[in-house]
Amino acid sequence: MVSLFESQVARPLADRLRPRKLVEVVGQDHLFGDDGPLTRMTQTRRVPSVILWGPPGCGKTTLARLMADIADMAFEPLSAIFSGVADLRKVFERARGRRSTGASTLLFVDEIHRFNKAQQDSFLPYVEDGTITLIGATTENPSFELNAALLSRSQVLVLKRLDDPALEELLKRSEAEMGFDLPLTDEARITLRAMADGDGRYLLNMAEELFMLPASDDGPLGVAELSRVVQKRVPIYDKGDDSHYNLISALHKSVRGSDPDAALYWFNRMLAGGEDPKYVARRLLRMAIEDIGLADPQAQQICLGAWQSYERMGSPEGELALGQAVIYLALAPKSNAGYNAYNRSAKIARDTGSLTPPAHILNAPTKLMKEIGYGTGYAYDHDQEDGFSGQNYFPEGMRRQQFYEPVERGFERDLRKRVDYFARLRRERQKRGSED
Repeated sequence: MVSLFESQVARPLADRLRPRKLVEVVGQDHLFGDDGPLTRMTQTRRVPSVILWGPPGCGKTTLARLMADIADMAFEPLSAIFSGVADLRKVFERARGRRSTGASTLLFVDEIHRFNKAQQDSFLPYVEDGTITLIGATTENPSFELNAALLSRSQVLVLKRLDDPALEELLKRSEAEMGFDLPLTDEARITLRAMADGDGRYLLNMAEELFMLPASDDGPLGVAELSRVVQKRVPIYDKGDDSHYNLISALHKSVRGSDPDAALYWFNRMLAGGEDPKYVARRLLRMAIEDIGLADPQAQQICLGAWQSYERMGSPEGELALGQAVIYLALAPKSNAGYNAYNRSAKIARDTGSLTPPAHILNAPTKLMKEIGYGTGYAYDHDQEDGFSGQNYFPEGMRRQQFYEPVERGFERDLRKRVDYFARLRRERQKRGSED
């Protein structure tokens, strides 16, 4: 029951606009539809244990409450940040009590990834025997942050950040709730949605600030005035969480895909999120080695030079050098031939154990070594025709391998010609040797 004093306290706009029915949820259309999981739950009025994975402000808590209403379950909310084992025990005891009377309990755990392994394990027996239905909310990748046993007993629903139409729908609802329009120009309204960065709760909080502004005779706020009244949402970027790896993956794949514009976008997204430019520099160097390789040997030097330039100039000037390296890598010819050759040769080297080099390429610094054949038959390449002997340098009894397969792009076109040239000479020398 709401007390007299609580009823006199104004509820935040975001709370007043919280959906009361599933059809009022915005931005998650992929969960509805004829075969959508939320549609099935509504039709059967049965809710299984679920992990809701999505960014802040996308509606995870709201969906959990609506699921409890669908199945007519008692709603027990907990935050993993502020709760411990003692709090969980109390919830389990209340759930047992309800079960004895035929009622069921939905336990909603916000930020469930904050619970450690032991705390996550404590849910299992109560989920298995039906004492509780668990709904966990997380902004982190459940594959990495939740126990396999808990994941195997839950359905994972992926929620998306709210897109522009969904954010606009929230603004319209806020205006209907307040009874008047936001004091914004069309351009400022677009900017306001962009400032929310997909977070519906943050958008409504900013809108509430704008609704509280005193009436002005100067007309609606423009973009510049809007920026002075409300603050842009800080981008989601934790160097230890999933977004960190998502963005570096996006940068790497944009470079590999030869798209300098997309690569620059993800590069700047990382910097805007507070990433250490030296980390980006190291990853750019790796891209030069892994994805460009000898198709453009200059790429590695460009990255090293950009890294050194950043270390000498610092931010923000040094970041331009890194940005230019991003452009160069994206437009450079691509080859992973060297990367593949290294990996294949490393595997063969491990698999063949302790095979010794052929005797003719072993040094013979002692008389005994010479007597047992070390160095016998070695052909000094500089003294041979074309400066190439064509001798075998692999261990005796091991079939010759070809690890490096240069591509027909960039500088590796020339290297392809050299590989083919030496292969032809090798065949000629071997044929000549067999005839002799």
